[in-house]
Amino acid sequence: MQNIRLENLLLIDIETVSEHPVFNELSDDWKALWQEKVQRQLPENVTAEEFYPQRAGVMAEFSKVICISVGYFKRNGKDMALRVKSFYGDDEKILLQDFIAALQKMEANNNKWSFCGHNIKEFDIPFICRRLVINSLSIPPFLDFQNMKPWETNMIDTFQYWRFGDYKHYTSLKLLAAALKVPSPKDDIDGSMVGDVYWKEKNLDRIVTYCQKDVVTTANIVLRFKNMELLREDGVEIVK
Repeated sequence: MQNIRLENLLLIDIETVSEHPVFNELSDDWKALWQEKVQRQLPENVTAEEFYPQRAGVMAEFSKVICISVGYFKRNGKDMALRVKSFYGDDEKILLQDFIAALQKMEANNNKWSFCGHNIKEFDIPFICRRLVINSLSIPPFLDFQNMKPWETNMIDTFQYWRFGDYKHYTSLKLLAAALKVPSPKDDIDGSMVGDVYWKEKNLDRIVTYCQKDVVTTANIVLRFKNMELLREDGVEIVK
C-alpha cells in the first residue's frame, strides 16, 4: 500500500436491490429457480419466500444495481481531498452505460489507475460484470479480469489487504473503520435496509448518500493504511 499513488485510485462502492419487491411478483419459472438457488442456504424455519427479501438483493441473477459511487483523490495544498460522483437510477442499463462511459474517458487519460474498495474482488466488481452481461453490454478490457493474471488485475481491496494473508475471517467496512478509528458512515441506514428504503420508501437519494459515505470511509481507511491524515470534512466534494 505504501507504494500506491493515491491519485491513481478509483474508489468504488455499489448498492443493489432485488429486481422485484416481493417473491410473489416472480414468474413461476423464476420462483422455481430461486428455490433451487437457495435450498441449501435456508436458515431453519425460514421459507424460500421469506428468504427472498433478505438475500435476493446480493445475488446478481435476481437483483440489479441501483447506485455506483466512485471517488478519486486530489491534492489540496498539503492535504488530500476527495471528489465523489454517483451513477444511479431505476434503469440499470442506463446507469451501467453511463458508468462505463465515464471509466472509458478516464482510461483514455490515465491507464495506470486501479479500482479500490472494500470486498470489491468478491462482490462489487464481479457483480457489475455479471449485470453488464445480463443487460447485453460489453465488458470493457479494464473489467475483463477473466483473461488477466492475478498480478495484472487493477484492484486494491481493503478487505483483502486487512487479511494480511489470513483467510479465516470476514471483516466488514464498519468494523474495519471502527478498528482504525475512522468515522463510520453508518449513521443513517445499513446494507440490510437498502431494499426496504428502495421498494417501500421509494427514497433512492437516501441510498445514494449512504453509498457515497462508504466511498469516503474507504478513502479514509486507505489513508490510515498509508499512515496519513484523514480527509477533512471540507475536503470531500460531491460532484453532481
